[in-house]
Amino acid sequence: MSEKWVPEIVTPLKQDIVQVPKVIAQASGIRIFGKKIKSIIFTTDIAIIRNTDANAVIAVYPFTPHPAITKSIIEAADIPVFSGVGGGLTQGQRSAYMSLFAEAQGSIGVVLNGPTPVETVEMVCEVVDIPVVSTVTSIHTPIDEKIAAGVTMINISAGKDTAKTVKFFRENYPELPIIATGGPTDESITETIEAGANAITYTPPSNGDLFSHKMDKYRNLEKKNDI
Repeated sequence: MSEKWVPEIVTPLKQDIVQVPKVIAQASGIRIFGKKIKSIIFTTDIAIIRNTDANAVIAVYPFTPHPAITKSIIEAADIPVFSGVGGGLTQGQRSAYMSLFAEAQGSIGVVLNGPTPVETVEMVCEVVDIPVVSTVTSIHTPIDEKIAAGVTMINISAGKDTAKTVKFFRENYPELPIIATGGPTDESITETIEAGANAITYTPPSNGDLFSHKMDKYRNLEKKNDI
């Protein structure tokens, strides 16, 4: 069966969006509140979030979560947002409060760091009615108690061992929704999907890198016009 033709519409001012690798379309996706999500861009840069074709954004960062950051990202995004709510340094009631704020502000899910204790997971799951995502960093990450406490999906980020880690958890949890980092190439993304990931996170180039490419384009254009 031939691939269906998909009409595409762009405007002159919306041509330079950050596109996720097309191979991610091979993933099954995760349907959340009626929205099928296959590609998830990993960034907190609201300019990139506003200009991407990803299905969703995962907004986690290496600082104590703050409602102002969550609010800014959700207001800028026109796609669903998974919001980081701590779990490492930030635990207990603060993570629960952050989760409540994130849901109230419009997050489609909240993300807890790998070291999150079960007690914090329970507190978060008690106050929100959106998916609670637990981060997994290796095959040694314990998740049984967290799933029992209310975690509904996992986000695997295991570096070069991500595909192997996805395969391990898929074999042990056949029906558990799995988000995973896909790596830098189509081959690594395909390997992660074939290992059992339902959705793939993609790390885009930095704002600085994107702007550098655009400045090179402007310089080349000036050279042509000067001839």
